[in-house]
Amino acid sequence: MFQNPSPPPRGLIRRPAGKLAISVALAALAITPVVPSAMAKAPDRTPTAAAKLPYQNASLPVSKRVADLLGRMTLDEKIGQMTQAERGAVDADPSKIGTLGSLLSGGGSVPTPNTPTAWADMVDRYQKAAMTSRLKIPLLYGVDSVHGHSNVLGATVFPHNIAIGATRDPSLARRTAEVTAQETRATGPQWAFAPCVCVARDDRWGRTYESYGESPDLVTKMETSIDGLQGAPGELDDPNHVLATVKHFAGDGLTTYGTGSNDKTTGTYPIDQGIAQVDQKTFDKLALQPYVAAVKKHHAGSVMPSYSDVDWTEDGLGNRINAHANKALITGWLKGKMKYDGLLISDYNGIDHIKPESYTFDQQVVAGVNAGIDMFMQPWNYDQFEASLKTAVTTGKVKPGRIDDAVTRILTKKFELGLFEHPYTNRTHLGEVGSKQHRALAREVVGKTQVLLKNKPGALPLKANQKTYVAGSNADSMTNQAGGWTLSWQGGDGPIPGTTILDGIKSNTKSVTYSADASAPIPKGSVGVVVVGETPYAEGFGDVGGPQWTGADGKLRPSQTMQLNAKDKAAIDKVCAATSTCVVLVVSGRPVIIPQTQLKKIDSVVAAWQPGTEGAGVADPLFGHTGYSGRLPVSWPKTLNQEPINVGDRFYDPAFAYGWGLTTRAH
Repeated sequence: MFQNPSPPPRGLIRRPAGKLAISVALAALAITPVVPSAMAKAPDRTPTAAAKLPYQNASLPVSKRVADLLGRMTLDEKIGQMTQAERGAVDADPSKIGTLGSLLSGGGSVPTPNTPTAWADMVDRYQKAAMTSRLKIPLLYGVDSVHGHSNVLGATVFPHNIAIGATRDPSLARRTAEVTAQETRATGPQWAFAPCVCVARDDRWGRTYESYGESPDLVTKMETSIDGLQGAPGELDDPNHVLATVKHFAGDGLTTYGTGSNDKTTGTYPIDQGIAQVDQKTFDKLALQPYVAAVKKHHAGSVMPSYSDVDWTEDGLGNRINAHANKALITGWLKGKMKYDGLLISDYNGIDHIKPESYTFDQQVVAGVNAGIDMFMQPWNYDQFEASLKTAVTTGKVKPGRIDDAVTRILTKKFELGLFEHPYTNRTHLGEVGSKQHRALAREVVGKTQVLLKNKPGALPLKANQKTYVAGSNADSMTNQAGGWTLSWQGGDGPIPGTTILDGIKSNTKSVTYSADASAPIPKGSVGVVVVGETPYAEGFGDVGGPQWTGADGKLRPSQTMQLNAKDKAAIDKVCAATSTCVVLVVSGRPVIIPQTQLKKIDSVVAAWQPGTEGAGVADPLFGHTGYSGRLPVSWPKTLNQEPINVGDRFYDPAFAYGWGLTTRAH
């Protein structure tokens, strides 16, 4: 999801129809919700304190409660339920809160102070305003808990999905999601915009770390995270669970390099928000397969469309259509063929990506609603969206049944979450946010995500109490090891509680010399550990060759390259030349190219990914407290020119193949 404190640039994107659009169009037309008309004037049945109306009766089935409430709503109230605004926007106009269906905190949109209690107080304040509305319909509050409730200072931050994929352990994916859900709901939000079930096929994409891997089978296997977030069917109202969102539907991991949007103010996005130029068979396997299990087996409560376009090249027509306007996919395949009964939430200003070169905003609204999107994330222009949608309904461009279908899906989730009975935050687990138990699990997870790529006999594990020389830009950087979507959208610069990798090394040996740039003298007889890799980033700005961006500290960040920077390369050369054993830990959200000439001089290489707040977990297998067991969820190229490179390619010659990972035993 594209989330920053101000509206994002409008992407230059559109998408094709192709064979899939033709094949499922009839299914799309067959879906006609049997619900009351949105155009009918709602009777004046405002609930009173003395009367309990059917929708307020928790003993009735959810379907009956929804139907009763829907029949009491005006068109304005229905459209309000379809609208999600940024909480920072409504702070300037609190009177609007009661008319909206949902609020969100975008990346970096946090209360002051940024504490768990302040979060709960903030969400409850908005909920209190919603409860003053005529029908007292509670708010849904959404947040990007993509690797823990990472907007909250002090929350447990887990490794990103790519690292979880390296464990090949579905139970571990579920357990991390359980903690994420508990910490999220304890602070107020009931809705997580996670997990990403994309299949990342080009590591130059800045969202690669949000994918569990390059194989649809692996991604599907790790979808147990949905169960961890939501619990079993019927458990959404439990204070340990939140509504999950599988994203980005569909094909975001397949976008072709060089097809991203181009905006004069931000530069070129070489792959993000681009075009998936694939044939339908490939699209079905790589893009749609993970959604079958997500909605059929794991019952994901919500789905978020992609910014990307799809171009089924097999028909030779070059047709393109944006995912937010793709009725064949949303209404035909997902709601029709898959019989999906959850809700569709647009991405951040997602409808802006519908034919931006030719469509007006009003046309984009109509296209998105008619495609089957139910709730619209319009963070700053929510009032414009509401006005546009009302006009579309009154002029017949959007049918009343489509409105009622959308509101039915939204209200159903609110009832299932138990919000009508318990609208305010259940603070039972508030004190467990960032607890020792949660951090212990995170440390366990970190250890199991480590992938040992190379190991000269006798090099690893390191022995305790031996002289250790530590260098590299990522050895003592909580910001770098936490990565993107931590405290802010592109990654935070704040004092994040936790342990760095250097902390973990120091806890294992008393004789440690640390020098980030390796300028300090290297004691004779030392083993060397050089921690290198990437700086934080997220979508767009993390694309290889993407635009530069300014961090929270005001410093301009360079575009990512998937290459080691000059200082890290120099540190590796110096340390490996002067130590008895030289270990390189790569902290990154995807493979980073290590020159083959340099790789030969390194005794051991570990893909440490971005471990989150518990960097000490990196040291556990490094010193033999646990064994190395991770396996690559993506292919690791020799050179950047090999991208995209994936297992099964006709010409496949990576530095380290998909599934590669050496093992060691614990002491």
